[in-house]
Amino acid sequence: MDGYDRKRFILDTNVLLHEPLSIYSFKEHDVVIPMTVLEELDRIKDRQKDVSRDARVAIRTLEDIFRDATPEEIVAGVSLGLKDDDASGRIAIISDRHLPEGYAVFTDDEADNRIINTALYLQKHDATSKAVLVTKDINMRLKAKGAGLERVEDYRSDQLVDDIRLLSKGFFQMENSFWDRVGECQSETHGREVIHTVSEELLPGAHVNQYLIDDTDDFAGRVLSKADGQLRFVDLGRERMMGRKAWGIQPKNIYQAMALDALLDPHIDMVILTGPAGCGKTLLAMASALEMTIEKGIYDRVIVTRNTPEIAESIGFLPGSEEEKMAPWLAAITDTLEVLHKQDECMDGSLSYIMGKANIQFKSVNFMRGRSIQNTFVLLDECQNLTASQLKTIITRCGEGTKLVCSGNLAQIDSNYLTPVTSGLTYIVERFKDFEGSANIYLNGVMRSRLASFAEENL
Repeated sequence: MDGYDRKRFILDTNVLLHEPLSIYSFKEHDVVIPMTVLEELDRIKDRQKDVSRDARVAIRTLEDIFRDATPEEIVAGVSLGLKDDDASGRIAIISDRHLPEGYAVFTDDEADNRIINTALYLQKHDATSKAVLVTKDINMRLKAKGAGLERVEDYRSDQLVDDIRLLSKGFFQMENSFWDRVGECQSETHGREVIHTVSEELLPGAHVNQYLIDDTDDFAGRVLSKADGQLRFVDLGRERMMGRKAWGIQPKNIYQAMALDALLDPHIDMVILTGPAGCGKTLLAMASALEMTIEKGIYDRVIVTRNTPEIAESIGFLPGSEEEKMAPWLAAITDTLEVLHKQDECMDGSLSYIMGKANIQFKSVNFMRGRSIQNTFVLLDECQNLTASQLKTIITRCGEGTKLVCSGNLAQIDSNYLTPVTSGLTYIVERFKDFEGSANIYLNGVMRSRLASFAEENL
């Protein structure tokens, strides 16, 4: 590769916090770590936060690379290929506080400014490669472009879709009648189930546990398997699906019916529910949890967990048990339980009884690491604010007989460094879409109220 095609990526701190091993993602290109980034990692590594762990991993990774390097080699660059065969570029550390005078566009009083100044200096004085600043900070990207930096990028190696509209919805909706399009097909009966086999060409791109619906009020199915150009699906029957109940809750539309079918199927280990606010994600999940724990006895308990930035910082200072500390952030769950029991004569008594009977536990995401959870219905709420690595931590906690439900709304991301396309929720939807033990449903329509529906459409 000649010098013109070679790039030199200057990494911001948030890239290393987002993915500590990101230095190996740039293949044959060079990586530059400004000294300011090391200073910021040093300040973060001792905080009592989830992000501190990522800072320590990044620091250890850099220490392994530069362990035997001389000061001159560190500045000139050390080969990355020793640790990763695909990464044949070099990595260097630059002291951005001692660059020649007159190079700076911004003052040195802020870390972001020093990193941008370093990128501008390399762009002007390094003719052998193109300088590219990589940061997940949108405002920093705007500042860098405004200062004259030609190439500024977001870190997107973990981005599986370019547009959120391309994300799998978990169902395939055909125009007009499904059976008119299929014609004749091979069918077989297994007990109460009727399973059909059609050519895979009829449903290109279909994946296991994807639901099939059409514009009529009769047909609904779910893909069971695909192999040798053939696709097998079970005929669920739309009327039968719409008539199913969980803890007294009946679906209001076909999307809720598909979600309820997946939630009540003990053979599906993970259900991912996405959709706008008020579409019924939490209500259906909690109703299914109570139905399968208390009525059917399939699971021994229900664990409800979610992540908010405040929990990591302040949960230790709140009085009470872990459940009591989590209560303010899990009001959505208690609201849902109240809705499910609003007809009871003594709602408070019913809630206390159900909480004990279903063994409902409220847990913080921060305390899930290292656990092994067996025979449990786990509801992970608001997981659009989690990264892929955080979700991996939780998913790998699930042992035998455990069902995990991940719910979230990609339009309501609170994290500073996540967007709909880089959210962990988007990541697992794409990664698990061909896994036979998971199902994903996007719930169309706002069922909360006409006020909520109008706000979702018009605000």
